[in-house]
Amino acid sequence: MKAAIMGAGAMGTVLGAFLTRNGFPVDLIDSYPAQVDALNEKGAGVVGCAELTVPVRALLPEQMEGVYDLVFLMVKQTNNEASLRALLPHLGENSTVCTLQNGVPELAVAEFVGRNRTVGGACRWGATFVEPGISELTNALSARTVLFEIGEIDGRITDRIRAVAEVLGHMDNGKVEITDNLMGARWLKLMLNCCMSGLSSALGCTFESVISSEKALACTSYLAAEVVHAARAAGFQLTDTNGLNTAEIADFQTKEELERSKGYIYRNYYPLRTAKASMLQDLERGKKTEIQMINGYVGAMGRKYGVPTPFNDLVVKIITDIEEGRRRAEFGNLALFVLPELQ
Repeated sequence: MKAAIMGAGAMGTVLGAFLTRNGFPVDLIDSYPAQVDALNEKGAGVVGCAELTVPVRALLPEQMEGVYDLVFLMVKQTNNEASLRALLPHLGENSTVCTLQNGVPELAVAEFVGRNRTVGGACRWGATFVEPGISELTNALSARTVLFEIGEIDGRITDRIRAVAEVLGHMDNGKVEITDNLMGARWLKLMLNCCMSGLSSALGCTFESVISSEKALACTSYLAAEVVHAARAAGFQLTDTNGLNTAEIADFQTKEELERSKGYIYRNYYPLRTAKASMLQDLERGKKTEIQMINGYVGAMGRKYGVPTPFNDLVVKIITDIEEGRRRAEFGNLALFVLPELQ
C-alpha cells in the first residue's frame, strides 16, 4: 500500500515518525520547504512525551509521483483547496483520503475528492511544532485508551475503514476505535478544540494558564456546553471517549454542576498543560488561523438551529481582531468574558 500524510506539521510529523518506525512507511508531504528539507536531512524528530528520530521521505506537493492508495489529510483547513487540488492527480478510483483535521471537514473534503473516497476521524492526542523537523508530543500515548476515533461518513463499518484502522494502529498497539457515529466523534473533538485551543489562543497562553484560572476554566465549560447544545440541535450525539462525559460537561445549571463540568476539562487537559495551541502559533507567526472552522463553525450551526453561542462568538471576534491587528493575544482579554450568575 502506498500511503502519505498530506500536511507534515506538528501532528503529521509525529504520526509519520511513529508509523514509519513501526513498519508502515509513509511519504510526508508539506508545502513548507524548510520543513521538508529538515525531515529529509535529519529525520522526523519527536520530543516531549516520547523521544525518537526516524528517517523519513518528505516531499513538496509538486514532487509527488504516482497514485496513493491512502492519504491522511492533516493540513490546516485554510489550506484545503490548494492541498486537495495538488493531491487529486495522485488519487485513483479506489484511493482513500482520511481527514484527521480539526473541525468537521469531511463533507468539504468530499466535495473535492468525492464522497466515495472520503473517510475521517479525530485524533485523541496532541502535538506542538518546535522547529522544522521536530515536534513535541504533548501527552503520553500510554495514558490514552483511544488514539484515533475513525469512521465512514454514513456510519457503515466497511472493509475500507478497517484497513485505515489497521494502518493507524501502527502508532501504538492498535489504539484505534472504529465508530458508527463519526459526526459524534467529530463534534467531541470540536468541543475540545473550541474550549481550550480557541480560548487559549484568544488569551495568548498555554493550556496551563487556562486551567489554572478559575474564570478561564469556567469559560471553557460554557464554550463546551454551547458546542454540545448546537450538536444536539443539529441531530448529533457526541461520543464519550477517554473518560469524558459530555452530558455532565454541558448540562450544568448550578454552581456545583459547573464545578463538575470544570473538573472534567481540568482532568483532560492537565496532562497537556504545557501545550500551546496551533492557532496561537499561527497568530504569533502572523498567519490566518482556523478559527472560522472551529469556534466559528459552532456559531454558524448555532444560528442555523437557534442555539445561542455567545462564548464561541466572542472567541471568534477576539481572534479575528488579533489577526487584523486590532487587538493583542494576551491574558487580559479574559476580562471581555462575562460569566452568568449561578445558584
